[in-house]
Amino acid sequence: MFNTRILPRILPLLLIGTIKVSWAAPVTPEQLVAQVQRAAQVELKRHAELSNWVEPAFEVEVVRNARPIGPCNAAPRVEAQDVRSPARMRFVAICPDAGGWRYEFVTRAKISARVAIAANDLSSGKMLAAEDLLLERHDITGTPDAYGDLAALQEMATRRTIRAGTVIRQNMLTAPTLVKRGEAVRIVAKRDQIEVSMAGEAMDTGARGASIRVKNASGVTIRARVTDVGQVEPVD
Repeated sequence: MFNTRILPRILPLLLIGTIKVSWAAPVTPEQLVAQVQRAAQVELKRHAELSNWVEPAFEVEVVRNARPIGPCNAAPRVEAQDVRSPARMRFVAICPDAGGWRYEFVTRAKISARVAIAANDLSSGKMLAAEDLLLERHDITGTPDAYGDLAALQEMATRRTIRAGTVIRQNMLTAPTLVKRGEAVRIVAKRDQIEVSMAGEAMDTGARGASIRVKNASGVTIRARVTDVGQVEPVD
């Protein structure tokens, strides 16, 4: 027969292993900063790929949040808030618990990469060629619009004089004018294996890819896309 007098003594032992004890484990500032730093590295690599930077390197500093970090039962997640400027980005760390916390962080990055520089002095309006450009490693923290793809710069024209050794930026270049207003142009229409061309006159000035008005040999004005020097194609 079961002895009920010993039940109070063994009941705590029977309950061991059946009660799950949980508590809010505090997240250390170092852990959260490391998580934000990793998120910043991901965004910087994504930006580098979009910008075609060659051999990019980053140094990321996380500006510490002065607020104390509260406990959190689950791993906090970090979300990007503003990553438009890779040199200074904003992130938010979120505790997913009900009623959890949110902390905002700012990251500062020092960025370097092998980017295009002027190999020699370039005059204003010069159309770039391969011999005008070099790839060199530079600090581009303040020049995120630097070029890493030399091929993309060839046949671009300079807006102003550029000294040798200067990092080439987007605002220094423009697409060269291939067709000028009033000039004779060749209108080339291609479909399948058939090519037809006729003479025309440009009614507008345009760079490669620009849509301009062209008067054909019959005196009809059409819309055409600039494809080369003195050459256009009809726009469907």
